[in-house]
Amino acid sequence: QVQLVESGGGLVQAGGSLRLSCAASGRTFRMGWFRQAPGLERDFVATITWSGGRDHYSDSVKGRFTISRDNAKRTVYLQMNSLKPEDTAVYYCAAGGSSYYQNERYYDYWGQGTQVTVSS
Repeated sequence: QVQLVESGGGLVQAGGSLRLSCAASGRTFRMGWFRQAPGLERDFVATITWSGGRDHYSDSVKGRFTISRDNAKRTVYLQMNSLKPEDTAVYYCAAGGSSYYQNERYYDYWGQGTQVTVSS
């Protein structure tokens, strides 16, 4: 069992930045970030592998968000720049052992979520 604890959400103006953190109690193959806006499904944002740091992004955040990890601290970060109102959502950290990454079913453990609100 892996526990995930997210932090770093908040309210920011459009064009601003936020950094989310996710501390993991154990290590899996990969970590991911998903987000869910009200009334919508939970969508893939970014993922990274603990070993090798291979990362992938959704098209909607590519070039604006950066996922990184600190292996020693077992912590994953999501640096979010040039934020837009449409980035407003609850952001979830996830951990899993699959080589697939774009769907939430490939992840076994989830954090509680942290709210990100971007005002226009």
